[in-house]
Amino acid sequence: MGKRSTLMSFSLLPWLLSMVVMVARAEDPYLFFEWKVTYGTLSPLGVPQQVILINGQFPGPNLNTTTNNNIVLNVFNQLDEPLLFHWSGIQQRKNSWQDGTPGTMCPILPGTNYTYHFQVKDQIGSYFYYPSTGFMRAAGGFGGLRVNSRLLIPVPFADPEDDYTVMVGDWYKDGHVALRGRLNSGKTLARPDGVLMNGKQGKVGDPKEEPLFTMKPGKTYRYRICNVGMKNSINFRFQGHHMKLVEIEGSHTVQNVYDSLDIHLGQCYSVLVTADKEPNDYYMIASTRFTKYHLQATGIVRYQGGKGAPSTILPEAPTNWAWSLNQFRSFRWNLTASAARPNPQGSYHYGQINITRTIKLVNTAGTIDGKLRYAINGHSHTDSETPLKLLEYYQIPGKEFKYDVIKDEPPSNIDTLDKFTTGPNVLNGTFRNFIEIIFENHEKSIQSWHLDGYSFFPVAIEVGEWKPEKRKNYNLLDAVSRYAIQVYPKSWAAIMLTTDNAGMWQLRNESPERAYLGQQMYISVLSPERSLRDEYNLPDNSLVCGAVKSMPKPPPYSI
Repeated sequence: MGKRSTLMSFSLLPWLLSMVVMVARAEDPYLFFEWKVTYGTLSPLGVPQQVILINGQFPGPNLNTTTNNNIVLNVFNQLDEPLLFHWSGIQQRKNSWQDGTPGTMCPILPGTNYTYHFQVKDQIGSYFYYPSTGFMRAAGGFGGLRVNSRLLIPVPFADPEDDYTVMVGDWYKDGHVALRGRLNSGKTLARPDGVLMNGKQGKVGDPKEEPLFTMKPGKTYRYRICNVGMKNSINFRFQGHHMKLVEIEGSHTVQNVYDSLDIHLGQCYSVLVTADKEPNDYYMIASTRFTKYHLQATGIVRYQGGKGAPSTILPEAPTNWAWSLNQFRSFRWNLTASAARPNPQGSYHYGQINITRTIKLVNTAGTIDGKLRYAINGHSHTDSETPLKLLEYYQIPGKEFKYDVIKDEPPSNIDTLDKFTTGPNVLNGTFRNFIEIIFENHEKSIQSWHLDGYSFFPVAIEVGEWKPEKRKNYNLLDAVSRYAIQVYPKSWAAIMLTTDNAGMWQLRNESPERAYLGQQMYISVLSPERSLRDEYNLPDNSLVCGAVKSMPKPPPYSI
């Protein structure tokens, strides 16, 4: 019996070896990129100014990926300042080490390079990247990042003829150094000087203007539109055409049709547009919303074989924010679509999970030493010398920061505070809790908020102040899982999520001005087991700086 078992074992050996080889070959695909980040001189608003180029491009190149792809991206910093790139909306499961924020990574110093390595797991949709240090987003360095569904996963619409990325946002003629200096001096930024669409302002009626995109008559195209601006919400519309909404920030939506869409800071929407009109040129229009001033950019879409110039009569944007609120309420998650689901552990059944913690955050403006600062619950964030995640990993958080400097409720005198406390703002989050976050906006301007590392469920936006009884108005069935949410003036927004992604994750106002002046924080979610099942180890190629530069690495996590 023993001899027969031995013979059987040897006969199985080639099969087992072949299985090992097959598993090795079945590893998710790798995509390799190399970026050279430089300054260049362009005139996006008609006057020469310094901008940030990636491989000579402004905006930067599209990152075109597919679910579960491994991204290996080597960044060469040829600027004169430290640099990091943040991948807005990419969840970075178990891997805040690659999130590209000052709280998680040491910057790439001038004249050096660093290779990012992350996986776009379990998500599809439209995202963007941008430089997250030194107010550099005001100089460019941003671009589109798309995650396509794998071929085996059906998408709830026919394959479009082509897939276009549209980067829109307000823009300043002054460079990022001058704008940063203004903020450092204690002043706010003035109104922007214009709006750009894929790096250009456009000029209505200019016969020399080249089209941004081309469409074949009768074909349908996908447009991914992201607001990468500095200050304002944007209304986007397509002259003479309707837009069928199919995806918001990684989630397929119920396919409603819109004449225009309000896209707030840091948000991305996907629409389908069919070339079913007269074969002429048409304008896309992006204009500021909720402002006393009107700024806009235009871009031409040309019908292939068309002969007519676009009409100079442009469709107008809506005029009030109540319209925008009603549009938000019309967005619904497509629960029948087959696709990678955010938070696959089950939190998409969010309406059936008990809330374990409620965190109420109020944005305020005030001063520190006579200089303008923005705050959350009365505390204005400043970056520590050493990235917070490194301090935590090396188990020396008390050296430069403390947890929970703000409470889950704002101070009772929040509206009368004119001076803030300052320093790193890190909230201690419990692993795998189901939490509710309330953003309450007591100001007259619209705000937009983003949380790294997670998709969340925005279950309500209402006027006034939040109270527990407002929960009866929540959408607990088909709120669109997404990563950014707007809060209208004198209003509140409620989101729900499961803190199942271990790491150090930034929560920020999507206005770079407000985030730079303190309206941001981090949520630390630690796995009690310190296990590789929950969080990756510090990558071998990680840059180290500050207090941990000369320290030996802590023992690695194990399974």
